[in-house]
Amino acid sequence: MNSDVEIAGDPLALPHLLPPTPTHPTTVAGFVGLARAIADDRAAWAPLVRYDATARWYHRLRTGPGHEVWLLSWVPGQGSGPHDHGSSSAVFTVLDGELSERTAQGVRSLRSGTQRILAPGHPHDVVNDALEPAVSLHVYFPGLTEMPMHDPHTAWCSSTARTPALPDGAATPHGLPLG
Repeated sequence: MNSDVEIAGDPLALPHLLPPTPTHPTTVAGFVGLARAIADDRAAWAPLVRYDATARWYHRLRTGPGHEVWLLSWVPGQGSGPHDHGSSSAVFTVLDGELSERTAQGVRSLRSGTQRILAPGHPHDVVNDALEPAVSLHVYFPGLTEMPMHDPHTAWCSSTARTPALPDGAATPHGLPLG
């Protein structure tokens, strides 16, 4: 089909033709990109990391419309216990060290740079089985409001038994109370 209309210049430069640029991620790929961008900015997160031999350390890095970002450290032997993230999806990135993740599919070794995407309600257990500390980044979308813990004896069975969720949105990454 021929047309007598010609466009001079870059039509994408006309603002009314462009979709509005989102100010925050709105897709799984967007949240994966957010996690990768934060992970790549080591100078921003590394000075914040603390290690605690008595309890897993955590720090909320940021929140945004519909999401929150947490930084966690894991000394050898520390773990989360079997849990899921309720109605929240998660992007989980190992920043330093190595962690193990147990799911119904088995145990997976997660080295620095490994990124995992978790669907809502997907149970897993994360532990530092290594001899060195580890650091991880967690993006939850929507923000984490519950984290049901699972019975460790039945967590990987087809009918998973859950323990009650923390009350009224008191859950934080991997069941830790807000400090």
